Amino acid sequence: MEQLPDKRPLTVVQLPDGSHVYADPASLPAQQPAGPQVVHIHQAPPDRTVQRVALGSGVGAGAVAAGVYFGPLLVGALTAIAANLAMLAFIALVLGWAVVTVVRAVGDSGKRGRKGR
Repeated sequence: MEQLPDKRPLTVVQLPDGSHVYADPASLPAQQPAGPQVVHIHQAPPDRTVQRVALGSGVGAGAVAAGVYFGPLLVGALTAIAANLAMLAFIALVLGWAVVTVVRAVGDSGKRGRKGR
């Protein structure tokens, strides 16, 4: 065991792409300092702006996948809810009209019967 070389402690190193790895800094190539990344979100189409902001802020692919998947899913769910509410409102309108019509018919026949006597 005494013949083994000394272990170098591994440190956390940030790579140029922004990810972090455990590595020996001496074994990595020299890194050039990267300038700030400029993302022009005003040039993005409206349906992709959220995804571009998520990617630009470093949120990652999970947020982009959630936006791509759950966006249309949410629109579909809200459309289905709106259709159900419209159908319920229509049924309530028809039932209300039927009740009013029956009450008026019954009320009118009772008044006519008393006047006829």
